[in-house]
Amino acid sequence: MACCGGSVCCCCGNRESRTPEELTILGETHEEDEEILPRKDYESLDYDRCISDPYLEVLESINYKRAWRYEAVRWIMVFAIGVCTGLVGLFVDFFVQLFSRFKYRVVQGSVEECTERGCLALSLLELLGFNLTFTFIATLFVLIQPVAAGSGIPEIKCYLNGVKVPGVVRLRTLVCKALGVLFGVSGGLFVGKEGPMIHSGAVVGAGLPQFQSISFQKIRFDFPYFRSDRDKRDFVSAGAAAGVAAAFGAPIGGTLFSLEEGSSFWNQGLTWKVLFCSMSATFTLNFFRSGIQFSSWGSFQLPGLLNFGEFKCPDADKKCHLWTVVDLAFFIIMGVTGGLLGATFNCLNKRLAKYRMKNVHPKPKLVRVFESLLISLVTTVIVFVASMVLGECRELSPSNWSNTSLTVQVSSSEEVNSSIKTFFCPNNTYNDMATLFFNPQESAILQLFHQDGTFSPVTLSFFCCMYFLLSCWTYGISVPSGLFVPSLLCGAAYGRLVANLLKSYLGFSHIYSGTFALIGAAAFLGGVVRMTISLTVILIESTNEISYGLPIMITLMVAKWTGDFFNKGIYDIHVELRGVPLLEWETEEEMDKLRASDIMEPNLTYVYPHTRIQSLVSILRTTAHHAFPVVTENRGNEKEFMKGNQLISNNIKFKKASILTRAGEQRKRSQSMKSYPSSELRNMCDEHIATEEPVEKEDMLQQMLERRYTPYPNLYPDQSPSEEWTMEERFRPLTFHGLILRSQLVTLLVRGVCYAENQSSANQPRLSHAEMCEDYPRYPDIHDVNLTLLNPRMIVDVTPYMNVCPFNVSPNTHVSQVFNLFRTMGLRHLPVVNAVGEIVGIITRHNLTHEFLQARLRQHYMTS
Repeated sequence: MACCGGSVCCCCGNRESRTPEELTILGETHEEDEEILPRKDYESLDYDRCISDPYLEVLESINYKRAWRYEAVRWIMVFAIGVCTGLVGLFVDFFVQLFSRFKYRVVQGSVEECTERGCLALSLLELLGFNLTFTFIATLFVLIQPVAAGSGIPEIKCYLNGVKVPGVVRLRTLVCKALGVLFGVSGGLFVGKEGPMIHSGAVVGAGLPQFQSISFQKIRFDFPYFRSDRDKRDFVSAGAAAGVAAAFGAPIGGTLFSLEEGSSFWNQGLTWKVLFCSMSATFTLNFFRSGIQFSSWGSFQLPGLLNFGEFKCPDADKKCHLWTVVDLAFFIIMGVTGGLLGATFNCLNKRLAKYRMKNVHPKPKLVRVFESLLISLVTTVIVFVASMVLGECRELSPSNWSNTSLTVQVSSSEEVNSSIKTFFCPNNTYNDMATLFFNPQESAILQLFHQDGTFSPVTLSFFCCMYFLLSCWTYGISVPSGLFVPSLLCGAAYGRLVANLLKSYLGFSHIYSGTFALIGAAAFLGGVVRMTISLTVILIESTNEISYGLPIMITLMVAKWTGDFFNKGIYDIHVELRGVPLLEWETEEEMDKLRASDIMEPNLTYVYPHTRIQSLVSILRTTAHHAFPVVTENRGNEKEFMKGNQLISNNIKFKKASILTRAGEQRKRSQSMKSYPSSELRNMCDEHIATEEPVEKEDMLQQMLERRYTPYPNLYPDQSPSEEWTMEERFRPLTFHGLILRSQLVTLLVRGVCYAENQSSANQPRLSHAEMCEDYPRYPDIHDVNLTLLNPRMIVDVTPYMNVCPFNVSPNTHVSQVFNLFRTMGLRHLPVVNAVGEIVGIITRHNLTHEFLQARLRQHYMTS
């Protein structure tokens, strides 16, 4: 008896029946050199439609008017997802600015007052009080919903790839994510709010079209549309793209992000809907932010949460250009350096994540709170001391600020706007270190991009190093945290430092420092996340300068190639640490040495087209599979089966080691029936095992079944299996008729869809497609079903509800073809059927992971 699928990791085989390679993959053994983190069971989303009788009835009832209404509702939902995602971004941005301004205003006033009185320790305590309080609140939200930690991009990437991550798209996750990142950013941690916006948009996309919530049970409306993984996953793609668009004001970049970073299935219609959703989010956020900040409703001046400003050379420097061909050589070198820095960042963060998984997460939740507070404490002290001690007083020249949106007001009282910090500096000067550290991150990015000669090399070096180390330490703690803005700040400081060195020591006096800051930001961010197409378009849309397309693209490509030489991107690393079976775009060429028969799971748990309730309940209770082949025993092929037919002999070839025979399967089911809570069913099972029915009754029933249920012969064989069965009897070929899902079987049992053995299957109640999908996405569990209401001798006809034409492959199909079919079509189960229509195995996502294929390839080399 074997895994047939819904769970990605096969959980039904015995440990003794696994090869050493498989045990290593599953985390059940540990190598001495490097500990292998345990893999978890993740369910796959089912993007393929179940072509059953209820579904075909729905198709037959669809007319032009109904199809138009369905498509109109879909477009309305896409628009609503974009609008709601924009409003979530507006909410987060508004309160981040509110809390940050209040905090900096209070602390700045205290610093200015204590400068004369010598009480700077009091100012530090005030800043610690704000930051520790905000960080503590942010951590509490993660304790409520642990999946809200981090940026959420790895989880959404997995979801778009076809893996169902528990709780990742729940309404509670959205609430905890939005509130947590709000307080995390306000608490002075080196995190950004742009990454969590992608997760927030995905949650909106998953939940809004459902009109119900698992977290809040009272939110439930009778909305019959979009009740499948296929529709939900499309809306999640749109929501994730809307999150990118709202964060960066980049609707095209958001569309490409959703395509590049996850979605395995894509078509033209989905592209248009995702782009429309991204546009809706961008303009919703732009409309409200512009109206609130400038009191100019309808002006559309702030397209995203992160604004890079306008890149423009000073009017006084006629020889200045944004970039030249000569600069491309420096950009390539910066890309190499950015890739090396990104690889180092990812390596350090991976080690930190492993340490947390071993030493922090298993301990009480209070330890996670202390870790977050410790990082907040260290960050606050470093920022405060560096600003007070290491900052240099730079001359304030109005000409230096003419090209930035941060206007400087120089009056008789020498007042400057809030972005300039004058801590411990005389008149007409300012503290460059404090100007970077004591401002919101968006203001620091604008200063690094658009100021000219205003930061010393010491300040830039220290700022870059601190953001590198502290953001690496912070990413992964129990706080909602994005990585885009810290990476941009670290890279911008690095690029600005390169520009200063070129101007001071190599005589490139006419280069534009803002361009080098942008390229440095792109190089480091590309070295960390390893995104190419979408990140290029995002940065171009954020800068609103199309001429930057070529240098940004070249820099990102070089950074990715350099980083990939050492390790994976940060999101792929965290996906790998979670044990999620993410499928890449394609397999390696050497994998074509394997066939479908080499990687399939041959031990099958199956059901017959007409099966008694007691058998179905036993199967559902003793297995964790999410789909079962519907088969009949092909007795006519028994002789050919034993003659060594290559296609059919797969039934035996992969069952040589410790296997569960059919006799063992039946015995396991029988033992399970004895624990059935229904005394009536338990007594019937005992009676069925202890006694034999009269031969006359058995023959009559067999004749009735054979006469009634064509074209499915031998639907309910009454011969009990025995350990004395021959090999021929034990592995009798199974003719494949379709797949039935666990959720469908449980729904049939809950709704009492069955018939008596002295009746025809035509008397069985019929369920519509809407009734079958009514409980989506949380179908009832077999352990929650009141079994006392079920008559165990009743028979369930599963043929109207099974998928009669699922995708399937031949045992001789190359692995690359299997992989492309599985990933492109978004499958959950892929039956392996031989030339005569007999199922010999099944393939799930677990069988196509890189680790599993590598183990099978090594095994292939050993046996060949």
